[in-house]
Amino acid sequence: MISRLHGILLEKNPPQIMLDVQGVGYEVDVPMSTFYNLPANGQSVTLLTHLAIREDAHQLFGFGSAEERNTFRQLIKISGVGARTALSILSGLSVAELAQAVSLQEAARLTRVPGIGKKTAERLLLELKGKLGADLGHSSPGTAGSDQQHDILQALIALGYSEKESSTALKALPADVSVAEGIKLALRHLVKSN
Repeated sequence: MISRLHGILLEKNPPQIMLDVQGVGYEVDVPMSTFYNLPANGQSVTLLTHLAIREDAHQLFGFGSAEERNTFRQLIKISGVGARTALSILSGLSVAELAQAVSLQEAARLTRVPGIGKKTAERLLLELKGKLGADLGHSSPGTAGSDQQHDILQALIALGYSEKESSTALKALPADVSVAEGIKLALRHLVKSN
């Protein structure tokens, strides 16, 4: 089992990348959330991986975080959800958004992902309940504060910051901050860290 790769990024062709690990080129499929956080070609990168072996193919999937890989593994355990569909889900929704959709049982949010119909969305919500949505309970209890933080996060992403950068900046904010003030403070944090 290949669990982790560290090497030089050679090519980026969404959703696939090529990684040179000491002279061996690995083709790795990554969700768009990981893809957007990759460095430029020629730079060093580390990915957590999942190797899927089928009769007709060996596929390597890469993830920027353990949380993404664990979610991918939960998704492919569900009947009717293959690796491509799981990758599509993680490309369309962040782990936090997926967990929130599961917690709130929002099938409509899942059906916005290409390839996910109403029945598949309902099956995902049912199968993931208690496995994924429970993680969210301690960080986003569904209060007005979490709505404000969600709005701040979306504003930062709209301004061109990655989800990872935006989430890091969000963690540095006071819990009861207003949306406008939160955006200002988060932008200051992002400018300082760069």
